[in-house]
Amino acid sequence: MMRNLSWHKIHPSFKLNGIHYPFDELLEVGYSLIKEGIPFEKSIGDFLVEWGMDTPVVMVQTSGSTGTPKDISLTKEHMVNSALSTGSYFNLQPGDTALLCLPCSSIAGKMMLIRALVLGLELDYVEPSSTPLSGIGKNYDFSAMVPLQVEKSLTQFDQIKTLIIGGASVSLELREKLKTIPAQCYETYGMTETITHVAVKAIQNSKLKIENSENPKVEQSNGRTIQQSNFSALPNITFSQDNRGCLVIDAPKISDKPVVTNDIVALHSETEFQWLGRFDSVINSGGVKLIPEQIEQKIAPLVAARFFVVGIPDETLGQKLVLVIEGEETDSSELLQQIKSLKDLEKYEVPKDILYSSTFFETTSGKVDRLKTQGRILG
Repeated sequence: MMRNLSWHKIHPSFKLNGIHYPFDELLEVGYSLIKEGIPFEKSIGDFLVEWGMDTPVVMVQTSGSTGTPKDISLTKEHMVNSALSTGSYFNLQPGDTALLCLPCSSIAGKMMLIRALVLGLELDYVEPSSTPLSGIGKNYDFSAMVPLQVEKSLTQFDQIKTLIIGGASVSLELREKLKTIPAQCYETYGMTETITHVAVKAIQNSKLKIENSENPKVEQSNGRTIQQSNFSALPNITFSQDNRGCLVIDAPKISDKPVVTNDIVALHSETEFQWLGRFDSVINSGGVKLIPEQIEQKIAPLVAARFFVVGIPDETLGQKLVLVIEGEETDSSELLQQIKSLKDLEKYEVPKDILYSSTFFETTSGKVDRLKTQGRILG
């Protein structure tokens, strides 16, 4: 049996639901959860068994948000390095309490376990749901949630000190709500291939004291001054752009080669960027390139239901910009007029039409599947 490997080193302060387990007991605990646990515990057991094996890699599945989900392998050493990087950025200390409320079938859930194992966190787990804090009276130093869970838990965030939010973008509406809660919240940027987040964006609490109060666009994040609209790199990670203007991630401690993304960004430094949208979503309408995500952000205050904008074939323009709303079809003339009246919306960014879909298709991770939804609408 191989010894002295980085993933064998379980921190002495690590606890799972109040009990410390050394590395040699992970297999036993894992098998017990698989055999005797309730359904959500089985994925925790599966991962503990996989982590307890001497094989140096873990097989994970990508989310499917940019295409068909696929299996990829991540090295355990890289996963340990990712956990250390998160611990450094958020100043997590041995004995800090953490809550796992994400499924361990996903990379996000797996990494919460690894952070606890490596950093010596006292980790409690609960069944993943849209209301993870329901019935919990304990306070936690650290947790990770998806936006839906955050939306459903807004009245209970006096129980969480630091919260990271991933899996989908944080809407402007939710961002404003988070500015009034006591927890310090961070939107994260990352993907399965980068072992969850490689950059974070602080969501400023309205009670937080800002050193540079003359500049409302600047906030403090663990001693770093960053623009509110920008993502800031975790330790040992740098950014660049390819010839498409897409983000390239250089993270030698978590990936053997640079990760080339399809995310269009405005790069402000090698450690700071503003996310603009997806390259594979760009609409070319009459020679003008439109970024859907930027248009959606401007329209969002006017649309209560889920929606997205997309380009559909048009003989004159090549692609015609349309707004797709989830729900039953209604008279759209008033909404179109309101959209046209938005001061920060360029004339090319005004949808030519509004289409409706009773329900949106979703990916396995719960994100809106734009291509499938669009396909159904267009027949």
